[in-house]
Amino acid sequence: MALSTWGSRQWLLAIAALCSAGVAVALTGQYAFDMRPCPWCILQRVIFIVIALLSLVAAALPALGRRLAAGVVVLLALLGSSAALYQHFVAAKSASCNLTLADKIITALRLDALLPSMFQVTGSCADDAVAMLGLPFEFWSLGLFVAVTLLALRAMTRRS
Repeated sequence: MALSTWGSRQWLLAIAALCSAGVAVALTGQYAFDMRPCPWCILQRVIFIVIALLSLVAAALPALGRRLAAGVVVLLALLGSSAALYQHFVAAKSASCNLTLADKIITALRLDALLPSMFQVTGSCADDAVAMLGLPFEFWSLGLFVAVTLLALRAMTRRS
């Protein structure tokens, strides 16, 4: 099936796949290459997971529900983009990223206690910053959030 013929359901499933792949890359980096995630990394991971789950559920909804869910995905992706930018331009330049908004959200949701292998903060924003192919890891995340935003906008404007 050509991309030009995809409906909102296919775009939402593509978003779920991309977000899942992004989390898989982050976990591979963490466990295979000892990339220690900071609170902002974990927050972005959480946003990708929420977007993936929402997109999967939305793909099963009627057309109006898919459009509304795609709108929420756009908002979440914009929040994720903001988190990636904040991580790079503010958090990575500070002495500590403890007790920042990202740290407070993760702690409040108790994600680090529920599933520490995925959500436990083990790194510092400044000390554990990593580049992949010469680009800071948070910019890869930003690029994925931008792609998700564009795909979600496409899903909002496509018929079933």
